[in-house]
Parts: sequence; structure tokens; C-alpha cells
Amino acid sequence: MRIYQKKVLLPNLKLTKKMKKLLIVLAFVGFTFSVNAQGAKIEFVAKDNTMDYGTVYKDEDSGVRTFEFKNTGDAPLIVTNVQSTCGCTVPSKPTEPIMPGKTGKIDVKYNMSPGPIRKTITVETNATNVDGGRVALKIKGEVLVKEAVNVLEKKKGIMSADN
Repeated sequence: MRIYQKKVLLPNLKLTKKMKKLLIVLAFVGFTFSVNAQGAKIEFVAKDNTMDYGTVYKDEDSGVRTFEFKNTGDAPLIVTNVQSTCGCTVPSKPTEPIMPGKTGKIDVKYNMSPGPIRKTITVETNATNVDGGRVALKIKGEVLVKEAVNVLEKKKGIMSADN
């Protein structure tokens, strides 16, 4: 009787292994498609998500720069929060969801305090292609103050007729 049972169970066992392999492959393929195809995705235009102000002068620049992005996903992109590391940088966020294939913008205003600019702006979204839906934007550059030229003031180092 035991020999008969082994003969009956062995073909069923081989079939079960084939079915397991097939199920694993199908599950993997299904998971891959579901991860790649679902949700909103955010892609910024700026290289490395960084805006370079360069060297600017305090009274000649408004300090406003715009980060443009696109929703490359298949669901509406919602920007829930945009915040800066300090009060000298004020970001604004879109008020409406960004539909798939459409673009949006985040305006950033720096207060143009003289000196180096090194600030980070954190964007919180429902995007599935970034960790936790968060993206770090950076601004960099340097703000200078132009020296006022006083034509009535004597310049040092120039010989005058009085000497």
C-alpha cells in the first residue's frame, strides 16, 4: 500500500512545484507592474534640484526664483507642504493638484542678505517616486552690496597739488 501511495503522490508533488514556480513568476511580474504604474510622480527641471543664484547684488535682484516640476505619474500630484530651513527664504506652493502630464511651480524668495546663500527647501507631496514623498530643493549663490561711490571724497594714494 505504501508503494502505491508514493506513486500517486510523486506526480502531484511535481505538479505542485511547477505551479509554485508559475505563481512566483506571476506574482513578481504583477508586483513590478503595480509599483511602476501607480501614483503621482514628481520630476524637477533644475539639475540636482538646485537653483544657483550666482553672484548677485542686493539692490539689483528681487531674490525670486522658480522651481518647475512635472507630474510624470498617472494620478494627481498634491503638494501638501513647502518649508524652508529659515525665515530668510519664503517658498510658495501650488494650491491645486497637478494633473498627470502637467507642470507646476514653486516660487522661492530669498531676502537677499549679503553673504553666501546656502538654503534648503523641503517639498512634501504624495509622489511615489521619492522617499516618503519628500524632495529637498536647494538654493545657492552669493549676495554682494555695491559700494557707493562718493565723487566728493578724496581717494587715497593719489598725489594732490597740496602735497
